Amino acid sequence: MALSIDKGLGIHQHALLAREQRATVIASNLANADTPGYKAKDLSFQDALERVQTRSGHSMSRTHNKHFELNLEGSGREKYRVPDQPDTGDGNTVDVQVERNLYMRNSMEYQASLTFLTSRIQGMQKALSGGR
Repeated sequence: MALSIDKGLGIHQHALLAREQRATVIASNLANADTPGYKAKDLSFQDALERVQTRSGHSMSRTHNKHFELNLEGSGREKYRVPDQPDTGDGNTVDVQVERNLYMRNSMEYQASLTFLTSRIQGMQKALSGGR
């Protein structure tokens, strides 16, 4: 019986990567809170997760050195957020309070995904060791 680590870890490894990407985007928004004309961006976690699931379903591999590399990354993953407040006059749409809350929530969800992933790894270790 073959053991698939990818199946054993489930979706949690991909969720962790999607959370990390979202944290980067939100941190960029916070860093540009005072930049005139900057538009707040965000990633849709659901879209990112679906993209990763779709990508993981492909089983393409290079079997010859003249085969082209296939990049399955989509473009335009970041989308502009619809601002909750009126324009402040400089064209910046970053609301620092909203960004901080989103960053904190994303951090908690990242920790939850990490906990699930750790649990999966411990379960696999226990299965491999025969429960010892």
